[in-house]
Amino acid sequence: MTACAIEGGTAGAATTADPGPEESGEPEEPVGAESAGVEGTAGAEGAAGAVPAGPAAPWAEAPRAPGTFTLTADGAYGARLTAAPGAPGEQRAWYPERWTLDGPEPYAVPLPLHQPEEPDAQVVPLADGRVLIRRRVADRQMFSLLYPTGPATGELTLGAVECDGMTLLPPSPDGSSVYGLSPGDHSSLLWLVAGGAFGPELVAEIPGHCSGGVWLDRAGRMLALDRQLPGGGPVKAVAVDLERNGEVTPLLQIAPESNDRLLLADADSGLLLIRSDAPGHDRLGWGVLGSCLPVRFPECLRPADVAVTPFAVQPGQMLMPESCAVALRIDGAAGSWVGIWRPQGRRLHQLAAPEGWSAGAGYWSRDGVLHLPYANAATPCAVARIEAPGDDGPLPETGGTGRTDGGTGGTEPSGAVTPPVVCKPVPLGQAPLHRTAPPD
Repeated sequence: MTACAIEGGTAGAATTADPGPEESGEPEEPVGAESAGVEGTAGAEGAAGAVPAGPAAPWAEAPRAPGTFTLTADGAYGARLTAAPGAPGEQRAWYPERWTLDGPEPYAVPLPLHQPEEPDAQVVPLADGRVLIRRRVADRQMFSLLYPTGPATGELTLGAVECDGMTLLPPSPDGSSVYGLSPGDHSSLLWLVAGGAFGPELVAEIPGHCSGGVWLDRAGRMLALDRQLPGGGPVKAVAVDLERNGEVTPLLQIAPESNDRLLLADADSGLLLIRSDAPGHDRLGWGVLGSCLPVRFPECLRPADVAVTPFAVQPGQMLMPESCAVALRIDGAAGSWVGIWRPQGRRLHQLAAPEGWSAGAGYWSRDGVLHLPYANAATPCAVARIEAPGDDGPLPETGGTGRTDGGTGGTEPSGAVTPPVVCKPVPLGQAPLHRTAPPD
């Protein structure tokens, strides 16, 4: 595939990207969830209720395995590895749990088998309600599909792959395929572990050490990986075409020696969330697939003393990347909470997370409502709904490089208001770092 431009840097380009002007204001302090319009929806065994706004009271939370709560691409199902609550120091049995989220009320279904799972097992839900589980047994990775069968759990064994380590990638947008990445120093192996005809299948061997994993389309064909070439060097995001035997093309090249990783992508709008050290240190930035404008690094996305990581982008905003609402996980000394930001708003809204939130898990509806799954002592399965707050204040002047006369209350102008000039798309690795005037 020949990728389209988003930002750039050729071999002779400057080594810094456009970070945008400094903000004069501070990010908003975390506020109570009720004031942000959070609606708690309880599970099948609990009643609906509001999400606590203040510091959460201690409760005997069921322990959670190091793996994350994983959602299908459409947010209909979720899966996690969990264990029943018990006394401190008591050994507990891990088991998979599937959440159904597309009905009138969310509910969880435990999927235990005859023996407990190891804490390093990984689970991924499929669009048909089954759950893929990866288990490590000696030097092999074992794969099975789990599903409820009345009071018991059914298991369909898929096969095994001989390798020391493997990470399951986010569920494919097609809902039926799951891929696993086995990284190595000189090459990385990409496996189709669920959805194939004959069990796990080797899809591609990619030179270099690969990590990450972001889908670029809704067909499940184009996959972005962060790659470091054999022998070292910077990490660069590349696109892998799964229908062309894993053909690899450059995706991000902001500066020659910068580490450029892709964190999230939205197939509808083309919005990309990027982490790069091109501005001189690691920054969170955004760009648009197919645009010749450079990646922008908004100042509001680097609040002091916290780590900010995007985890969901509002879908359905066709050709309107700057209007997409982005959900971010914010981790600080006080714990984890939620951030909401739009490129056109240039403001980071910080909101309290529901008690028992599976930090970093959530999905947007097309109309701008953020769904956050959580479980606590009051309800074993629930979803908090947060409407994206509005962004007050005028937009900056055209060009996106300075403030308006009236000010924007501590916001960062991170893109042009007027449509960009029409230009021929070029490969991402050749995109200019700064915008140039069109030819006469």
